[in-house]
Amino acid sequence: MTIKYKLTTIFCLICVLVITSIDPIYPTEQSLQHIGTFLLGVILISDLRMNFLSTASFCGVAFFTLIHIIGARYIYSFVPYNEWSISITGFDINAFFETRRNHYDRFVHFSFGLVMIPICIQIVELMKLRSRNATIFMAWLMIQTGSMMYELFEWLLTIIVSSEAANNYNGQQGDVWDAQKDMALALVGSTLSALFALAFIKNRKYRFK
Repeated sequence: MTIKYKLTTIFCLICVLVITSIDPIYPTEQSLQHIGTFLLGVILISDLRMNFLSTASFCGVAFFTLIHIIGARYIYSFVPYNEWSISITGFDINAFFETRRNHYDRFVHFSFGLVMIPICIQIVELMKLRSRNATIFMAWLMIQTGSMMYELFEWLLTIIVSSEAANNYNGQQGDVWDAQKDMALALVGSTLSALFALAFIKNRKYRFK
C-alpha cells in the first residue's frame, strides 16, 4: 500500500472524526472515548514515515479506528445501526434477532479480534520466531491480552468515576457479564483470523500483504 493511499485513508478518518464531533450528544463521554482514537491515530500517522505496515495491517487498524469513531459519537450504547438498516434496506435487525439491546459494542469487540491480527503478526515477526504457527499463535495471544487489559481498564474506571459515567463509557447496558462476552467475541474474531492466516500464509514470512 503506497503512502498516497495511506495518507488519503487518514484524511478520510480525520473528516469522519470532525463531522462526528460537531454538536456532540455526549460531550464528556465522547472526549473520553477519543483517547483510543488518538492512540490508533498515532499508529497510522507514524506509519506514514516508517511505511512498516502491510496493506492488511494498515487497513485493519484504519477500519477499527473508523468504527470506534462512530461508536464514540454515540458512546456505543446508542449507535442507531438498526434505524440506519431499516432506513436503507428495510431490514429490522433487532426484530430479526429478537433483541432490544444495542449490540454495536459487541460488533466492535469482535472486529478487534478479526482485523487486528495482521498488525500483531507483523509485530511478532520482529521476534524472528522460526515457526510460522508460533508466530500466528503469539499474535493471537496478543489479541487476548489486549482485550483483557481493556476490560481491566474499564473496571478501574468504575472505581475512579461515578457509576453513571462508568456505565455510559463501558456500555454495559445492565449486563453483568458484559466484560466476559466482549472478551469472548474478541477471542472468536481473532481465532477466525488466525485460522485464515494458518490456512493461507505459508511461504510469505507469515505476513498479510
